[in-house]
Amino acid sequence: MWAPDARHEAVRDLVRARLDTVHSLRRARQQLSGFLLRHGCHYGRPAWTRLHRRWLARLTFEQAVHHIVLEDYIAAVEAAKARRNRLTAQIEAMLPDWTLAPVVVAALQTMRGMALVKAATLIAELGDLSRFANPRQLMAYLGLVPSEHSSGASVKRGGITKAGNAAARRLLIEAAWSYRFPARLSRELLLRQERQPRLIRDIAWKGQLRLCARYRRLARTGKAANIVTTAIARELSGFV
Repeated sequence: MWAPDARHEAVRDLVRARLDTVHSLRRARQQLSGFLLRHGCHYGRPAWTRLHRRWLARLTFEQAVHHIVLEDYIAAVEAAKARRNRLTAQIEAMLPDWTLAPVVVAALQTMRGMALVKAATLIAELGDLSRFANPRQLMAYLGLVPSEHSSGASVKRGGITKAGNAAARRLLIEAAWSYRFPARLSRELLLRQERQPRLIRDIAWKGQLRLCARYRRLARTGKAANIVTTAIARELSGFV
């Protein structure tokens, strides 16, 4: 049986603090967007770029106080972004001293949708994966298996149980979205796979081929996108 030590608990607090900051950043951006929409300000290009920041600086309002409100919203976005970046740097810095870092660096980052921060967060939440005897145990722990309602000879299956670690489940569902595109090895993924054992790279590629094909196959049946993505997340946990 595996039990987290003080170092692992500290890492878990660190990745959870970053997740909180990501949520704060998303909320701050939504509040700024809501303010702009209320005043008829629409930006037709991708937001939160340098061009978008310059566009914000050129906005004018009839009421002077609205400029103060705008700058306050912008300051909140930039503060949350800076905090997220600081915590991301801390996660990268702590990896060499973490006993489970070889799992994070050598294995999970070879998979699509599993860059450094996501891989570190998943392991911080789940701990030593060898404590799960098989993939189905991990799927059940994550609450990614269908619920079941039995009555006599009748067995009905419902939505996923959503038991276990919610943060890890959400992370896998976010990663599963990347499999809606055709299988390929991007430059970023190739760099993450450098110097990794052939066996691990083969498993990652096998997983990508299967999950990308399964995503498209399920989508063609007309199933809702969230149902398809959850199904892919369940299988992704198996490859993890």
